Amino acid sequence: MERDAVLQELEALGTERTKNTYLRNGAREPLFGVATGAMKPLAKKIKKDQALADELYATGNYDAMYFAGVISDMKTPEEFERWIEGAYFYMLSDYVVAVSLAEAPFAQELADKWIASGEELKMSAGWSCYCWLLGRWPDSEFDKNKLSGMLDQVEEHIHEAPDRTKVSMNSFISTIAISFEPLHEKAVETAAAVGPVEIRKGEKKAALCLLLKPSKKRWTGDKSDSNENMCDADHTACPLHLPGIVMGASLLKEPSLNDMDKTSFH
Repeated sequence: MERDAVLQELEALGTERTKNTYLRNGAREPLFGVATGAMKPLAKKIKKDQALADELYATGNYDAMYFAGVISDMKTPEEFERWIEGAYFYMLSDYVVAVSLAEAPFAQELADKWIASGEELKMSAGWSCYCWLLGRWPDSEFDKNKLSGMLDQVEEHIHEAPDRTKVSMNSFISTIAISFEPLHEKAVETAAAVGPVEIRKGEKKAALCLLLKPSKKRWTGDKSDSNENMCDADHTACPLHLPGIVMGASLLKEPSLNDMDKTSFH
């Protein structure tokens, strides 16, 4: 399928209401306002097509960039580096690039590089990638000492981090508490030590709060069970995905393109 034909189909699926929601939360023109669920038939038709995904991502159209993530099949760090440079807000960095990276064998190495970059959306994508990885793979796939050190890093630096990075670091703490049993107690202690975190919503400040007693609601199910306790597919109504508002870190597994969109598209 050609790029222009895909753009035409996406445009036909857009609604003004969804477009306005995306614009309020950081997307910019051009975009059509396509709900991700509405993309499923088109994704099933195309399946995986990295060349087409690259063309769509390069358009700068938010809906096309998001859809590119659904059909992407990136194989090299260089491809991900190119995409993260084009990710201009968190729905692209954290829910397109980071989720796609979580499928790659070099995911942790590249996520580590982005976390150390000092750039807000790259750091956010790096922390987010770990959240997707932890929700997907068994505990045995991870180095406990490394993750413990990352919790220390969050505790030490979260209050001085850029706002979007704060949100992803916050999610990392709760994801460890939910999805990585060996460090559950340390994650709870880290949450208590961190306390409320201030982020901005426009000109206002708001507190990003972690729940301090996740043991009673800890994720205990199969990590492959991606359809239980999820928020809406477009991330438009769920407080976890709206930046700069008062919220508590969810103790339920967050949805992702990988769990929610890509798997349900096939």
